[in-house]
Amino acid sequence: MAFPGRRGPEPPGEEGLQRGSVQASGRTPRRASSGLPRNTVVLFVPQQEAWVVERMGRFHRILEPGLNILIPVLDRIRYVQSLKEIVINVPEQSAVTLDNVTLQIDGVLYLRIMDPYKASYGVEDPEYAVTQLAQTTMRSELGKLSLDRVFRERESLNASIVDAINQAADCWGIRCLRYEIKDIHVPPRVKESMQMQVEAERRKRATVLESEGTRESAINVAEGKKQAQILASEAEKAEQINQAAGEASAVLAKAKAKAEAIRILAAALTQHNGDAAASLTVAEQYVSAFSKLAKDSNTILLPSNPGDVTSMVAQAMGVYGALTKAPMPGAQDSVSSGSSRDDQGTDASLDEELDRVKLS
Repeated sequence: MAFPGRRGPEPPGEEGLQRGSVQASGRTPRRASSGLPRNTVVLFVPQQEAWVVERMGRFHRILEPGLNILIPVLDRIRYVQSLKEIVINVPEQSAVTLDNVTLQIDGVLYLRIMDPYKASYGVEDPEYAVTQLAQTTMRSELGKLSLDRVFRERESLNASIVDAINQAADCWGIRCLRYEIKDIHVPPRVKESMQMQVEAERRKRATVLESEGTRESAINVAEGKKQAQILASEAEKAEQINQAAGEASAVLAKAKAKAEAIRILAAALTQHNGDAAASLTVAEQYVSAFSKLAKDSNTILLPSNPGDVTSMVAQAMGVYGALTKAPMPGAQDSVSSGSSRDDQGTDASLDEELDRVKLS
């Protein structure tokens, strides 16, 4: 629906829009040569329309929808305004962006008359005024944006145009509801350049993604090797700790066993003929160790008279005697008293054992 001009819109026909009053007889209202409803005293205004009435050439009032009564000759319907939402196609126009690219843009404007008085007397041709305002605002807003931002910020561009139109059209009684850009036509060369840019950007992203994948793969491999080395070192450490703990336990067990053996030996030495038994044991170990000298090494340390077994036994007994010359203070009395009683038996058993070693 177009805006009415100073003289109002031309009706599509007598059987078309029925704006005006309906008489009691039911006849369609007659219209003046300008297309406006004539004053027939009793008028019926359709819904969502506002009829501006002048009395003697001066604004009198606005007829509301429904029954209205006018004074003949004095009152005249001057303007008919539609209060519905109106759609206006904004013609295609050229605009230059911030980066000096010429674009061809067309749009659609949605508006509504909020004040019929201002729309009738504030501007001569509201439709033309709003269309021109939308075009100039579009050129101004596009000059603030680059070509890439025009496509990205299409919604914000529409909102900026609506705000600019509402600020200027407020005195006209018109409110812009929304503005939508229909098509944006780019020059062919610029379009080819944009296509090449898009392809280059996609190749760049593919290369970046491939390099990131390679990097992530290398990082994962290195991290795996690191974890493997850490686990191997921890396993080796645990093995060494367990081995050391086992050796320590073995040494401790051997020490306990040896301590127990020494304790048993010491208890045995305190018994009857303990010294003689110890002397015999030392002599046997000495002879056994001397017999193994040539089996373990080529270097042999021989005594001055290796053929004299008696001298070797006497030497071993001398070593043992040197070790047993310093007994405990508390045990000296018992040892001296026991030695005087057992000297003869000890000497006899020792002689027998020496004879047995010589025969062997």
